[in-house]
Amino acid sequence: MDAVLVLEDGRVFPGRSFGAPGERIGEVVFHTGMTGYQEILTDPSYCGQLVTMTAPHIGNTGVNDFDPESIQPQVAGFIVRSYSEHYSSWRARGSLAQLLRDYGIVAISDVDTRALTRHIRTAGAMRGIISTTGESIESLLAKCRAAPPMEGQDLTQVVTCPEPYHWATNSVPFTPPYPNGPAQELTYHVVAYDFGLKRTILRRLVDHGCRVTVVPATTSPDDVLALQPDGIFFSNGPGDPAAATYAVANLRALLGKRPIFGICLGHQLMGLALGGRTYKLPFGHHGANHPVRYLPTGRVEITSQNHGFAVDPDSLPAGVELTHINLNDQTLEGFSYPELHCFSVQYHPEAGPGPHDATYLFGQFTAMMAAWRQA
Repeated sequence: MDAVLVLEDGRVFPGRSFGAPGERIGEVVFHTGMTGYQEILTDPSYCGQLVTMTAPHIGNTGVNDFDPESIQPQVAGFIVRSYSEHYSSWRARGSLAQLLRDYGIVAISDVDTRALTRHIRTAGAMRGIISTTGESIESLLAKCRAAPPMEGQDLTQVVTCPEPYHWATNSVPFTPPYPNGPAQELTYHVVAYDFGLKRTILRRLVDHGCRVTVVPATTSPDDVLALQPDGIFFSNGPGDPAAATYAVANLRALLGKRPIFGICLGHQLMGLALGGRTYKLPFGHHGANHPVRYLPTGRVEITSQNHGFAVDPDSLPAGVELTHINLNDQTLEGFSYPELHCFSVQYHPEAGPGPHDATYLFGQFTAMMAAWRQA
């Protein structure tokens, strides 16, 4: 079946459908990871986005039951250069195309993804529409331009869990190379806000000795503290952080009450809760090879990233310590506020998919909880 991608600036990319029929509108972004397409597809942070893979061959290893980061694919649509219907992996249980069809995800292959990526890098992330309906380009372009932009959208309530649940499963048998292996006892209780939480984050917390209670995005601070946590975690998630005003207010009310660790959207929410500002990046950071410098030591980490907004470091109050800087564009990647026992990073230290350079941050979180207990 023929398909087409139309961008809001009028650029057209023809191709072939390999997912569900229909049409989907979203923000077009590109991901530079060579592997991990199933984790990317199921990452709730991609809600509302049409994800382009820069790696040319997608689908080679099929899909399996361990890699999903949530219960279903979360992307609005999927764009690839070459889709492989034939797959080979000892873990595979089916084809990528069938998974996309089962969940109604529109996907397009045979796209010149190199040209598309260069265009997005130059013009910035923009709205797009993938369609298999055969409608005119003019009609599709009008629909695309009528759709809301990412700025101002609160998508956390689209992807958050409907009710609290408990998690105590670690990363075995795919555990990172921890010096002493995963924790044998679950010493700490962490309450994790689900703004689009990835399962690998939960596994890493358990690896570091935490039993986790996951709560919906709108859970009140009083309800969180009533669970008597040793620490509080603010997760990744989609959309504009400034639109999630309830989450900012909740985090502000919890500052100083327990150790707090934030990742991705959680990092942005922490910046807003401290009185800072966020802004939209031209085309975001989406990939598994982004270099970040850890300022206290000068060590460079290769990181997994997926975000379209960033925190303005000049807007943060006195007392905040900048800890991580992106070496590609010098944007802020992490900060801490020791007085309030909180810290956050913009990238994904759980690495699902990606390198394990930043796994130490989970150890910093447990060390902070241990110090809190002793205070």
